Amino acid sequence: MPTQEHMKQALQTYIDAFNAADAATISGLYADDAVVEDPVGNPPMTGRAAIEEFYANAIASGAKLTLDSPIRGSHGARAAMAFTIDVSGMRIRAIDVMTFDEEGRISRMEAYWGPDDIES
Repeated sequence: MPTQEHMKQALQTYIDAFNAADAATISGLYADDAVVEDPVGNPPMTGRAAIEEFYANAIASGAKLTLDSPIRGSHGARAAMAFTIDVSGMRIRAIDVMTFDEEGRISRMEAYWGPDDIES
């Protein structure tokens, strides 16, 4: 099982790589067969190629991420972060929950945000 330090560092790397426009580093945090559901309720994306394309498109939109509080761990193989996405004159407040596999890669990401979490 990955350590708390590993999971928290992976999420910090995710934020830093996103803001550095580095979709390859973000997708490298994921397992080959990982699943991303962003936001929860949308059809999930599966596999690194689809995940890298998703992040490349999000980065191309000009979005930037800012943590709203410290990254949180758990007693299991999950970690979460609350953050704000600033893009094109709007803000989205989100919480991402990541599940990690035995090798310390993200196996599942669920993004929690809805219409009431968007400010323009």
